[in-house]
Amino acid sequence: MKKREQAKRKDNVIYFPGLEKRLTDKGLESLEKKKFKEAITLLEEARELDPDNDHILIGLVLAYFEAGSFKNAKVLAKDMLLKGIGDYFQLVDLYLTVLIQLHEYHEIVSTIEALFEEKEIPPEKHDHFLTILQFSQRMAENRQAPEEKSVSEETIAKELNLLKINNLNEQLLLISGLAEKNIRPYIPEIADYLKAEAGHPFLKTMLLTLLKEQEIDKEFVVKKFTSEESFHPVNLPEVRVYPKLKKVKELLEAQLESNNPVLFEHTIGMVERTFFITYPFDFQPEKPAAWAAAFHSLAEAYLGMDGKVERLLSNYQITMEEIEQARAQIEEIEKISYPNI
Repeated sequence: MKKREQAKRKDNVIYFPGLEKRLTDKGLESLEKKKFKEAITLLEEARELDPDNDHILIGLVLAYFEAGSFKNAKVLAKDMLLKGIGDYFQLVDLYLTVLIQLHEYHEIVSTIEALFEEKEIPPEKHDHFLTILQFSQRMAENRQAPEEKSVSEETIAKELNLLKINNLNEQLLLISGLAEKNIRPYIPEIADYLKAEAGHPFLKTMLLTLLKEQEIDKEFVVKKFTSEESFHPVNLPEVRVYPKLKKVKELLEAQLESNNPVLFEHTIGMVERTFFITYPFDFQPEKPAAWAAAFHSLAEAYLGMDGKVERLLSNYQITMEEIEQARAQIEEIEKISYPNI
């Protein structure tokens, strides 16, 4: 006869058997639904009950990362590496991604150099780690002595090769590095990437933002999804003050901020992701109210709320066709969202 699982006790509090599994399942579900703060709360509780469970800890690192809590993600990932918890190289990849967000390039260099010294890197990951190492070495040198350039900008430009790299993570690394450089030597390759079918919409927005920040007054052809158009980045509004984005936020604020702050926060996160991905295009339907209603409807669905579409049609004064058109596009964009790093 199978023994009953014993209840766990911590600080004189008795926990029901299987509670950590339920907390873990709910936490990972929240993570998948992009409810990162909720995921953190649930997974932290699960960790209290099962501190060395790799599924809980990996989920918690990812939740910290997605919520922008990079220092917490770094501390936890490093602790897991030291204790040998979870898949080692998967965790190393995650740890390096966190360090990149923190701009801790010296730590990245020392970590990868130690891996190469141990000679335990799988052959299929050799080029991946070498690319990150070379990038981080350049970034560390630039931060330490910006006036000293170990290689000419012309040489660096030749090494960029965005369209020859299939790994989105590595493309993201290279583009992030451009923020601290004069990007003019890279303009021909940037132009190719912006109009390429293979270019990721998220990374194209990053490049357009860099071109605008450095006041590049040149016309670029940009292709995203099925749309193609020419833009002068210097004349574009910033993503966060894009007119339609601002109007959609205002409409959602009027409907939700006071009545349902949690739903409002979740909806605004989706709005910002979508407009970042589609920038600088203005997709149909034209009405901001249709997009606001579509975001409202999808956020309710993601949170398991039984929303009435008829109520939204009335509140936002739009038609069923308009909300369905906007919602279909948002759902498609949400599938690709940010690069899978």
